[in-house]
Amino acid sequence: MVKKFSYHFFIFCFLFPPVLLAQKQLTLAACEEMFLRNNLFLLASGYNIEASQALVIQARAWPNPYVSASLNAWNPDAQRAFDIGKNGQKEFAIEQLLFLGKKKKNEVELAKANAQIAALEFNDLLRNLRFSLRESFYSVHFDLQKIETTDRQIIQIDSLVQAYSGQAQKGNISFKDLVRLQTLLLDLKNERMLIRESILDKQANLRLLLNSDEEIIPLADTAAFSRYTSRTSLNIDSLKNHALLTRPDFLAAAKSTEAGEWDLRWQRSQRVPDLTLGLSYDQQGGAFNNQLNLTAGIPLPLWNQNKGAIHQARSRLKQLDAQQQQSEIQVKSEISTQYAKWLESRSNFETAAGIYNNYGIREVYNGMLSNFQNRNINILEFTDFMESYNRAILQYNEIYKTFIIDCEAINTITNSQEF
Repeated sequence: MVKKFSYHFFIFCFLFPPVLLAQKQLTLAACEEMFLRNNLFLLASGYNIEASQALVIQARAWPNPYVSASLNAWNPDAQRAFDIGKNGQKEFAIEQLLFLGKKKKNEVELAKANAQIAALEFNDLLRNLRFSLRESFYSVHFDLQKIETTDRQIIQIDSLVQAYSGQAQKGNISFKDLVRLQTLLLDLKNERMLIRESILDKQANLRLLLNSDEEIIPLADTAAFSRYTSRTSLNIDSLKNHALLTRPDFLAAAKSTEAGEWDLRWQRSQRVPDLTLGLSYDQQGGAFNNQLNLTAGIPLPLWNQNKGAIHQARSRLKQLDAQQQQSEIQVKSEISTQYAKWLESRSNFETAAGIYNNYGIREVYNGMLSNFQNRNINILEFTDFMESYNRAILQYNEIYKTFIIDCEAINTITNSQEF
């Protein structure tokens, strides 16, 4: 018994060397907590929100007043340099630019709209990255179950191959039967390699999303899967209405149209010239000594009435309005498509679950293996069953995985918690 165990352990380690990356087992909730804390995409997008909010503060700021001074450098009458004393000459002036035509209000509202767009884009990024996290989490979970089943079969078939090799050498069985077993073993190994490649890709995505150097091993609460399987119907019209009210990408498109309207107003207000008011003091250079003057200036709107910028803003607004309408069509189309996928995957899952749970596939497998070892069935019957069994188990896990991911996709594209 010890020799048999040691042999199997050696074969397993030789065929499936341990992963070099450190591993960490995490639940979905723990992954999402780590994701919100560490994801670099979210951190970068958060800085964009701060930058947009800073532009609102900047838009509210008025230009600084302009102060000037004119001091005498040389008095030719008195032959004196820098004659700025009581009987000398000096001038001081202060000016302030005043915006007219509601320029400042329009600029502030435009900056506010852009800040709100940045926040909505952040929420949309969060929505999509969270789905990517869940999709990778569940993919790894179900693919690891495929690996577990395949590994168990590989060890058992490899043991049979070793036994049959010795019998074939002695002439007790034909080499044709040995080749059938060896082919089955190679098929299982190839299937395992493909599954393992898929796992490595999804785990790489998990490490990227969580900003972690460790290999993530999902700890899925299979009891919680009932929230997916218990929901049997969805109202597609309600899904569409909810999405149009809450999906951040659609709200961002609507807010972009609003920002375009404020931009057009701001460009139109640029046609109104701004007023410059000021005060000046002149010691002896004016009509009177110690003269205090009120100054005012305004540009004449003769050559530049901002027509080009206004036309550009108007065209941009039409473009944004068309994009908003396209965004609404896209949201509704995505929901219709995903709803159809969900119906299909749910039907497939119910069929597969009924076969898997009601027909005792694992018991049949153990019975076939025992009958083959006891020579009650021939090699052809056994290999045909093993191929069918392996395909059935892998397909069941794939169908289950697809169904769970389709449920999460419904949550994502409707920005809701239907499951």
